[in-house]
Amino acid sequence: MKSLLIGLSAALSLQPSPADFDAYLRQAVEATGLPGLSVVVTHDGEIVHAAGYGHDSDGKPVTADTPMRVASVSKSFTAMAVMTLVERGKIDLDQPVAKQLPGFTMADPRAARITVRQLLNQTSGLSDRTVDIPATEDASSLADLTARLAGSRLAADPGTHWEYCNVNYDLAARLVEVASGRSFEDYLRDKVFGPLGMTSSSVTADNVADGYNSLFGAWLPRPELPAFLDGSGAGGVVTTAADMGRWLIAQSGGSTLVERDSLETMHRTTELRPYGMGWGVEEDTGQLVHSGNLFTHTAVEAVSPKTGYGFAVMTNSAALYDDTYDIMRGLTALSEGRTPEPVGGDRTLFEAVLAGIALLSAGLGVFGVTRARRWAARRAARPRWRAWARLVPALVPAAVLAAYPDLVSVLMNGRTVTWAQLTYFPAPLSITLLVTALAGAAVATARLIALRSRRR
Repeated sequence: MKSLLIGLSAALSLQPSPADFDAYLRQAVEATGLPGLSVVVTHDGEIVHAAGYGHDSDGKPVTADTPMRVASVSKSFTAMAVMTLVERGKIDLDQPVAKQLPGFTMADPRAARITVRQLLNQTSGLSDRTVDIPATEDASSLADLTARLAGSRLAADPGTHWEYCNVNYDLAARLVEVASGRSFEDYLRDKVFGPLGMTSSSVTADNVADGYNSLFGAWLPRPELPAFLDGSGAGGVVTTAADMGRWLIAQSGGSTLVERDSLETMHRTTELRPYGMGWGVEEDTGQLVHSGNLFTHTAVEAVSPKTGYGFAVMTNSAALYDDTYDIMRGLTALSEGRTPEPVGGDRTLFEAVLAGIALLSAGLGVFGVTRARRWAARRAARPRWRAWARLVPALVPAAVLAAYPDLVSVLMNGRTVTWAQLTYFPAPLSITLLVTALAGAAVATARLIALRSRRR
């Protein structure tokens, strides 16, 4: 009923009021159960609504000034830093990176043809499948990361294939350092954040409280994975809702950082994918969007050329289901006079199903172990191969568990996935798979022991 009233209010007034956005967001927090949410809405060069909801892991209320990690939303900032240097003639978008970035070399001659534009468009040919991602995550600096690419190869010819790879934007950040003669952190602070008045934004903030992971419906505080606290061009930005309001206004045409042509270049998609430079484009709405998630924080930014609205939704949590994108779509609907779709419930339902599977697997495991002798008695006189064959289904979950990171990597289009990462927001799925694998292995072991005992 609340969402219907909010939608009707927006439709009648044509433009929703700050109170309308606030009412929707309060409803969304209640429906999703998110521990903390920070949101800003802009329109035609002004901040319409900026607020926080819930609390952080220290128990402090989340406000519009609460620092949040925005993960891959950082890519749009890196693209902007590059474009400011392009306009100053320090970087050439269409010249090879290798000619502009000393120390960049790969064990693939095609890498010499990668242009800066291709890095920002994610069409360079770089891929998690062919780059030693763990090595790059252990790098001590952007220069070190660049050097660690020397033994890697490309997955495709530059400019022929789109593939999301963080290394593209880490290289772009290193290029900013070389072209400007300053650290990436300093350049962003003085040439991007500073001119826009984003005084609470950085890439090395130490004042971010731990985030949360959802574990079968319970939110548990977790420290971020160390490998993702790198201040990189791919995902290092820490910012606030208030600062993101200034950023969205700049992206909507109010930028004092670059000319409009440069802004349009960043927003323009390629023929290979509806992706520009740190911005994707929704094909159904034309809205510019980029989301990001680390392992304890999730964020999404959006700008609508059609209505002039901008949205940033950030939460200090990460789960198997991303509620921030749904909330952003709800804000979009509200800004267009439509009734937002209900949010919440998907994560809870999914995790409840996984919990049910884990409990059922544990129960079946106990049942199978206690009845192993009876199972063996029925099969002792049968051919040995048939008994062995009956053990195989119980071992399938263990085989799936062994291949778990690789299987998830396939589902994520080749992105590298580690065991450590699987203990964070995928934890409900990981635990369910572990319980199922252990139950199956226990049953298979008990049956094998019982079978051998009867055949002695």
